[in-house]
Amino acid sequence: MSIKHMLEKINEVLCFGGKQLRYKHQSEVLSCEMHFSIFLPAEATITAVPVVYWLSGLTCNDENFVTKAGAQRFAAEYGIAIVCPDTSPRGVDIPDDPDGAYDFGLGAGFYVNATENPWATHYRMYDYVLDELPGLINKAFPVDNDRMSISGHSMGGHGALTIALKNTHRYKSVSAFAPICSPINCPWGQKALTHYLGGTPNSNNENWLDHDTVMLVQRAGLSLENVMPVLVDQGDADNFLAEQLNTQLLIDTAKEVGFPMQIRFQAGYDHSYFFIATFIDEHIKFHAQHLHN
Repeated sequence: MSIKHMLEKINEVLCFGGKQLRYKHQSEVLSCEMHFSIFLPAEATITAVPVVYWLSGLTCNDENFVTKAGAQRFAAEYGIAIVCPDTSPRGVDIPDDPDGAYDFGLGAGFYVNATENPWATHYRMYDYVLDELPGLINKAFPVDNDRMSISGHSMGGHGALTIALKNTHRYKSVSAFAPICSPINCPWGQKALTHYLGGTPNSNNENWLDHDTVMLVQRAGLSLENVMPVLVDQGDADNFLAEQLNTQLLIDTAKEVGFPMQIRFQAGYDHSYFFIATFIDEHIKFHAQHLHN
């Protein structure tokens, strides 16, 4: 079966001279049907274009960024595609938080490969984002995966940073809005990693450390082998800043080990898509500088 026949188009609209599209497909990695959205600029009709993968946060799916961030205007300006995967596997047979909470299970895959039952069969978002989806996109659309960057918000910011820092050969740049910088040190992360990966917050579990941006920066900075362009924006009026995000810990760690990254506090901004929409032009421009270099 051809790649085109593996995809079912759900929607297509004209947008800033390009196309905003939505598809569904059967994921072998996640063992379920998945949705993704993709914006293709006008240049994609004549040549393969660079691409930014966007990872969304808790409770979101592939459409939140598409409808709220206003990124298409700037992606069209710089001739960049944007791919938005869902945030977790979905379906009636996919296990969810037994308590129905928003911060675990459906809509909260945390971009890790789960090792614990009943999550291990489906919750393999790390492999899906890193390999399966880009492979599908590269074969089905005029997108150049050799010029690929990644970005995200909150849980998706955590995903973007950790995936990029562990795969610097794959990505030209990484950016994040209000990322969960150290999931081993916050309630959201501790809950997710306990269920998906096993262990406890105090067990010094290597699998946990491997999905923590602060720990990855500490390790990379000590050898400076995995340095890449990084941009992080954080609103100082974010109500999750103190308990969940640990931005200052990332700043301090990067400074301590000499890992160069641009982390900006934006006065008065919160955790919402209003914050993202305000600065998304600067993030697209940041990635364009590295994707077109």
